[in-house]
Amino acid sequence: MTSPSEDPADLDRHDPEAEISARAAAYRNWGRWGDDDVLGTLNFIDDATRARAASLVTSGRVVSLSQRFDTDGPQKGWRRRTNPVHTMTDTGVDAERGNQGFPHGIGGADDVIAMPLQCSTQWDGLGHIFDHGTAWNGRRAGDVVTSEGDLVTGIEHAASVIVSRGVLLDVGRHLFPETGELPDGHAITVADLEGTIAAQGASSAVGRGDIVVVRTGQYARTRREGWGEYAGGPAPGLSLTTAGWLHRTEIAAIATDTWGFEVRPNEFDVPAFQPLHQVVIPNLGLTIGEMWNLDELAEACAGRGRWDFLLSAPPLPITGAVGSPVNPVAIL
Repeated sequence: MTSPSEDPADLDRHDPEAEISARAAAYRNWGRWGDDDVLGTLNFIDDATRARAASLVTSGRVVSLSQRFDTDGPQKGWRRRTNPVHTMTDTGVDAERGNQGFPHGIGGADDVIAMPLQCSTQWDGLGHIFDHGTAWNGRRAGDVVTSEGDLVTGIEHAASVIVSRGVLLDVGRHLFPETGELPDGHAITVADLEGTIAAQGASSAVGRGDIVVVRTGQYARTRREGWGEYAGGPAPGLSLTTAGWLHRTEIAAIATDTWGFEVRPNEFDVPAFQPLHQVVIPNLGLTIGEMWNLDELAEACAGRGRWDFLLSAPPLPITGAVGSPVNPVAIL
């Protein structure tokens, strides 16, 4: 079977159904890790992979790759996605007034947060996206995710898994060195990814079990100019034609500094919505991260001339969740 083209110019921009279907069929990993698998490409991470990744730590510097979780966030309410609402349930004022009911002068503060799990820096779990009613590994979507949550591939299964070698591909810096920022609507191609790897050098070579983080520079632009249409609007991101690269490199997971991972508007002249998600989550079993803050990491990697590091990014073990907020940390 001929592999789908990796040149965006070859896409039939009037037939997203066919372009998605061709890549889903070509790169489908169903059954690769058994009928009962719940991890998908995270299976590429094993103990030996983590041990090798730990050997990359030389300075001990830790860089958080998370946005802030507060009301000054990108969300605008689409599909009930709001920014986090943080509420204090006990405060220092209560303690001062002695109305908390504790003995011998002790007081305290407590708080609660309400938020969608995909409102800020996060992982998309394998139950987040379906392809024609089918979930990861060929299961019926309705058998996987019900009103009780993801009964099969809930994000809790990944809680002790996502620690591996991280590799930063600073595509923004490579393609637009003057600004370090890709323009909105720029579709990142396989040539862009491989060109970035070649320019950055051997430490950015990508292989089995790696977690790839792709910096477009859009997050830096929104922090300078305001959120604008960051949530759901035009954005740089991966082209649908990168699906084959995502498959053959055998990476464990991938994350970007954008709202939706793939290029927006999507690469079609007829209605389409997140076609690369539809290929890689339910068919490849690939875990995707979005809205990661990669700017400090990019400066650190450029300064030391190395682009790989130990990356720890476990999700919260929220039973049955199809995604999770995360505070990823790169340890250099």
